[in-house]
Amino acid sequence: MHASAKELAAKIPPGFTLGVATAAFQIEGAVDVDGRGKAGWDVFAAKPGAIVDGHSPAVACDHYHRMPQDVALMKELGVDSYRFSLSWPRIQPGGSGPVNRAGLDFYDRLLDELLANGISPMVTLYHWDTPLQLDEAGGWLNRDTAYRLAEFAAIAAAAYGDRVARWVTINEPATVTTNGYALGLHSPGKADFANGLPSVHHQLLGHGLAVQALRAAKVPGEIGMSNVYSPMVPNSANPLDRLSAGAMDVAQNRLYADPVLAGKYPDLVRLGKFFSSFEHPDEDMAIISQPLDFYGLNYYMPTRVAAGGGDSPVPAAMAEAIGDDLSATTPGAPLHIEPWPDTETTAYGWPVKPAYMAVALKEMAERYPNLPPVIITEGGASFEDIIVRDKSTNRSFIPDERRLRYLSDHLGTALRATAPGGEAESVDLRGYYVWSLLDNFEWSGGYNQPFGLVHVNFETLERTPKASYYWFQELLEERTLVAAAGVAVAAAVEGAVPEGAVGEGGVPEGVVPDGAERAVSDGEASPLGS
Repeated sequence: MHASAKELAAKIPPGFTLGVATAAFQIEGAVDVDGRGKAGWDVFAAKPGAIVDGHSPAVACDHYHRMPQDVALMKELGVDSYRFSLSWPRIQPGGSGPVNRAGLDFYDRLLDELLANGISPMVTLYHWDTPLQLDEAGGWLNRDTAYRLAEFAAIAAAAYGDRVARWVTINEPATVTTNGYALGLHSPGKADFANGLPSVHHQLLGHGLAVQALRAAKVPGEIGMSNVYSPMVPNSANPLDRLSAGAMDVAQNRLYADPVLAGKYPDLVRLGKFFSSFEHPDEDMAIISQPLDFYGLNYYMPTRVAAGGGDSPVPAAMAEAIGDDLSATTPGAPLHIEPWPDTETTAYGWPVKPAYMAVALKEMAERYPNLPPVIITEGGASFEDIIVRDKSTNRSFIPDERRLRYLSDHLGTALRATAPGGEAESVDLRGYYVWSLLDNFEWSGGYNQPFGLVHVNFETLERTPKASYYWFQELLEERTLVAAAGVAVAAAVEGAVPEGAVGEGGVPEGVVPDGAERAVSDGEASPLGS
């Protein structure tokens, strides 16, 4: 049984950020409105067979027109922070040159709305929606795209730098390369791993140049990047399976994290002939490996790896979810992904293995001695939701127990692993962002993969909070009560409220919310750290 909100709240340290996350292309819609330019994803999504069931991102959640309503949902939820991305083609339609004032104004309004409601903004500069002109010029295969991202970062810093608490330069470069340039499942739809390899370096260079642009603008907010991490597990004790898992670990994890956090590509990559397919100046690595204020980790699942092609490159449930069995793109594959035996899976076919959250954090700590503070910038699960309607009130309820349990188990594992005595106690874990606030357009999976705390009816666009939303709301409320109890106890012991006793997401100095006194006297809540 997962921990109750109250039990979990007691484990949350002071200053720990609890937030929700989205991405512009997945929720905004309004693709032809107010001067937005086309993204490569607009063209890719229109290709027959590219998206499951032919779903279109043209409207998505219509967040562009319903933004105040969605911020109100966050306010009611009580989150500390909202991670969202800027639509590059909405702000800079051609990917270079002039800006679109209407696009800038939309995010001006969003930032002001968030701050007016006490929600701290975390802004992602690039979450996959490359302007079409840049994609047509080679996308991330073209070194110039890295410099265009730096130009975009400077535009964003000038417009929003005074209001953004945290910046993410680029989201999941591993997914962009694997799905967009190696397998052809995402925009720009290229399917050639060896020739797609420069997209790795150019994205990382774009990250480094964007960091430089933000720092040159002297933004006060923290700066980091975000990449997906999946622990790789051999399917058996067979040495070939172990080698395959190691190779997959390099290709999906270390190829991206090593340059940023250790200043070099993994030895296996540097020695590999395929890596010599492009050259880069020596100074690139210094740009890529600049110190960061935080490192964003997107964690969803571990991966079970076996040698050889197997019956299919990925388990059947995963292939069905993305609408492609990958057989045409991986002839004679040297390795494949195996399903986990006797393991619950999400609607995407992803295994639910919360214990591996601790493995991911432990591996990061062991590999990178100078690891900056870590934020889980995405975590969540897609499950088919059942809508229950109360005939007497005509109100809907969505009892998404599996999503609720997933979030509780994964957050709880992360907190235990990084607490004193935990497997990854050296990791300075600063926050956890739920993917996602809203059900949305899940790339090639279309609208068939609901991750949201809030259900979206994509015909009426009606929003309905799910049980997981109310659980997360309770967690946030209980966390505040625990923090208040800690302040009250400290005040009773010291005779005054200690300065700075409560950090972000806690209670303002000297304020004890209703119920805190009762919680202490009844023994229902204990000071933080107990």
